[in-house]
Amino acid sequence: MKLAIPTALLSLVGLVASTAVLRQSCPEAVRFGILSVSPTTVNPGDDITISVDLSCAINNFGIRPKFLDFSIVVPANSNNGHEPSIVLARRDFDSSAGSTSFQFTTKVVPFAFYFAGAPYQVLLMDTYPINGTDGSEVLIQGGVYAGITINV
Repeated sequence: MKLAIPTALLSLVGLVASTAVLRQSCPEAVRFGILSVSPTTVNPGDDITISVDLSCAINNFGIRPKFLDFSIVVPANSNNGHEPSIVLARRDFDSSAGSTSFQFTTKVVPFAFYFAGAPYQVLLMDTYPINGTDGSEVLIQGGVYAGITINV
């Protein structure tokens, strides 16, 4: 009987330690997902494939998106004021379905007004719920970027 308590305690400590190691395997930078775009150099009218892995966001950070928005953007510090966000797609996301990653091909890079040399990026914006101060659902957003070159 004397061994039962220390053994149980050591088992609990081992479980907590293994959980801590699992959390450390996902850097903070991927809390909203891992985004990749292919190809990374495109012309207006080209198809692009967007891949998203939400494993770390869901399993390690508890971020379960409701909506995923994809846009082409120019960062504010590089934007000349004439480069609005260009919406590529919006996806509803059901994290209860068990899938944490997906891939899709946009039909086309839009024929929008682009500027030579602008640092375009594809933005994945997660919209996800948290509990408000009264327990009600509040939707907040966070995102990640992937660089893309658009030939003008």
